[in-house]
Amino acid sequence: MGKGVRIQELPGLGTRYDVDLHSSSGERVSIVVSRDGKRHLYVFTAVGDDPAAVLELTEEQARKVGAVLAGTFFSD
Repeated sequence: MGKGVRIQELPGLGTRYDVDLHSSSGERVSIVVSRDGKRHLYVFTAVGDDPAAVLELTEEQARKVGAVLAGTFFSD
């Protein structure tokens, strides 16, 4: 998919995408796209193995956040 992005199939669950933010420090974001359409976003910092933040999004919510991050969000 690109440098700093890893993809792993999770049998029976969906697909996990790991995005390195700072590879030298271990900071990353993991996104699990479940078969039921939900997205789980995990934010990992350089400290510890547990995520610093976890967010569950519906498919619609994920599309809204993605549009803002991609710079394609337009006001009504």
